[in-house]
Amino acid sequence: MITKLVLKQILESQKERIDSLNTGLQRNVYNYQNIGSNAYILTGVRRCGKSTVLQQINKSNEFNSMYINFEDPRLSSFNMDDFNRLHEIALENNITAFFLDETQIIEKWENFVRFRVDEGYKIFITGSKASMLSRELGTKLAGRHISKELFPFSYGEYLDFKTKTKNKDTQTEYMTGGGFPEFIKTGNEEILMHTFSDIVIRDIAVRYNIKNVLTLKQLAVWIVSNIGKPITGNSLKKIFNIGSSSSIMEYLSFFSDAYLFFFVPKFSYSIKNQIVNPKKAYCIDNGFITTNSVSFSEDNGRLLENMVFLHIRHKTKEIYYFNEKKECDFVVFENAKIKYVCQVCWELNESNTDREIGGLLEAMEFFNLSIAEIITYNQSDSFHIDGKTIKVIPFYAWVN
Repeated sequence: MITKLVLKQILESQKERIDSLNTGLQRNVYNYQNIGSNAYILTGVRRCGKSTVLQQINKSNEFNSMYINFEDPRLSSFNMDDFNRLHEIALENNITAFFLDETQIIEKWENFVRFRVDEGYKIFITGSKASMLSRELGTKLAGRHISKELFPFSYGEYLDFKTKTKNKDTQTEYMTGGGFPEFIKTGNEEILMHTFSDIVIRDIAVRYNIKNVLTLKQLAVWIVSNIGKPITGNSLKKIFNIGSSSSIMEYLSFFSDAYLFFFVPKFSYSIKNQIVNPKKAYCIDNGFITTNSVSFSEDNGRLLENMVFLHIRHKTKEIYYFNEKKECDFVVFENAKIKYVCQVCWELNESNTDREIGGLLEAMEFFNLSIAEIITYNQSDSFHIDGKTIKVIPFYAWVN
């Protein structure tokens, strides 16, 4: 429990800090202008810019607002009773909008939000848990919310932020450094190392009371060092000598919920097969791969593949890989309808062209598509085979 006086002091100091933020690049987050009688929930990985977006929203509207960041150590004892004090302070100051940062830390925060929304307050919320977008939350708020995701800067946002243009050189910069705003500003790799560690420790180990922190760290480093490779609970169980594959799968779900890794299933019309088949892991940011991987050989192909995945993931969650007789890297759906398939290859050459084209053609045939693409580092070409067209295009020319 926190006294009303102390809570007022904390709110004032937090307001001074948030007001001093340079809101910088306007992020591509939509639909907050007309939320009506809904709470607006913004989720994303730690330090991707969610607090800055809150301030962008606040400054673009005529709100008499209250901002509170629940990660503040002074709020470690905050509980449901303190929400009542928060509301009392809001009434005293004619507050019309609440900005609640990292609210998932507080149990039963949904109750406060639901009451305040019903009373006509504007509520804007951030959190670092993907499950804040889940159906369970929709039930707790009775559908009274609009949910969006925020990622580190996309390639396009990176170019806007740096005032640069699409080309091979800026593509290389983004591919190796990633899109975390603070790293882009400073170039300090320790930021990426510390953020990666904070996600594993604070957002996963502490939040889920995991005792075997060393194994959790080792698993995170192993995954970030093996991006794009198929993994299963059984294979990881053997590598880390953990008693059951269910424990491994629980760890993987925690990584996913913290937006650290994404696990892409093999395409199948059977949900059961999607669950049991190996999944491919991708990381939230290429900078994490560059700075936290223990792979001592440069594998630019996997960096390119992760970058392509992130570009797709910004637009849709319906992503699979295809693997029947041959393999295709990405099968992309939109509203349960096939949109496109694509292959990722650093450079087509004599040793890999038949394999890359063969996997793409098989996927095109399977999904009855006549056009597909191979995304490369800096290579352009086209192939016309059996009435099908395959375009070879560099990543920087492919993005839109």
